[in-house]
Amino acid sequence: MNEKEQFTLLKKNLTYCYKHAPHYKRSFNEAGVCPDDLKSLEDLSKVPFLLKKDLRSYYPTGILAVNKRSVVRYHASSGTTGRPTVVSYTKADIDIWADMVADCLKIAGVHDGDIIQNSYGYGLFTGGLGLHYGAEKLGASVVPTSGGNTARQVQIMKDFKVDVLCCTPSYALYLSEVVEQSGTDPKELPLRTGIFGAEPWSDSMRKKIEDAFDIKAYDIYGMSELGGPGAGMECTLQNGLHIWDDKYIVEVIDPKTGETLPPGKKGELVFTSLWKEASPVIRFRTGDISYMYEDECSCKSSVQRIGRLLGRTDDMLIIRGVNVFPSQIEHVLSNIKGVSGHYQIYVERKGMLDEMEVFVEVTEEIFNDSMGDILELRHAIEDKMYAVLNIHVKVTVVEPSTIPRSEGKAKRIIDKRLM
Repeated sequence: MNEKEQFTLLKKNLTYCYKHAPHYKRSFNEAGVCPDDLKSLEDLSKVPFLLKKDLRSYYPTGILAVNKRSVVRYHASSGTTGRPTVVSYTKADIDIWADMVADCLKIAGVHDGDIIQNSYGYGLFTGGLGLHYGAEKLGASVVPTSGGNTARQVQIMKDFKVDVLCCTPSYALYLSEVVEQSGTDPKELPLRTGIFGAEPWSDSMRKKIEDAFDIKAYDIYGMSELGGPGAGMECTLQNGLHIWDDKYIVEVIDPKTGETLPPGKKGELVFTSLWKEASPVIRFRTGDISYMYEDECSCKSSVQRIGRLLGRTDDMLIIRGVNVFPSQIEHVLSNIKGVSGHYQIYVERKGMLDEMEVFVEVTEEIFNDSMGDILELRHAIEDKMYAVLNIHVKVTVVEPSTIPRSEGKAKRIIDKRLM
């Protein structure tokens, strides 16, 4: 889709929102702008941002641009940082969402006839039903395992001869451990592809999962406020996440100033939907940190393409003036032999200084080594952390299966400064 076509869709969507959603009419008027003022895509920067606190203020229906009787489904975020944000769907929204997810699966090499084990949670969370409808639209067979009951999940993978696994990357890593503990080599499963999302994960973690199962692991992007999974997807080249040109306009901004950044510059992702009837979002600040590619992918799936998530503005830790993302720590750990891939970060204030401690779980082989070897490993991790983060981090090595496992998003950070 070219810029002229995308701008036409944008103007149509802005006019729709201004006419049918009171929130947007009010915010546009307060900013002194109306849809007719926009003459090009660049003028989108004149439109005010939509924040999570705005969405939360409309609980329990969310921002609505349709009559409640037209709503066929509600989803909501987890609400872990406050009141949940609610997203509404019309029948047309559900159909388009399914098409988007089907297209995501397609560019990752999933096809009709595949057996997909969907281990994303079903319910208010958008992941389970979002992947389910998209997989069925593609023509695949879905095994709706949802989250939990990991031993049974492993048995289903074996018995159903699953081709594609959909879940969070941290749960995929956990599943590989449970498969191995059951006496099966994960590589012997017929599993071919993994569709993993809902949390940031590094290329190093991708390699761990791919090596464990002998599969190709692809990143899928989305969030409740954007309509769920399907906003972005890696193609088989694994070179950035494609954002559908006819469904969203994506910007990258400086999270402090709100200034729009050029391709290649890291900042906060801002999304404007072009397809949603019930709960449209205009310049929604996602809190996710990434960047835009300047060149087009050779697969030609879309013009817009973003880098894989580097973290979030709200889980970025500031330790003694240094910005630290969990993804940086994960990258360090994933490249050290003997580390299992499971870790937790503890932050607390001692006196006037912030201190960070990383609990790192090691493999059985390393744990059975001498105490001297374990101490040497700990020092090596601390040195590599300092080289990447430029601050000293205390590392505590713990035995296998010590770090709590997650069947959804992994809880990586425990910030005692907030307790």
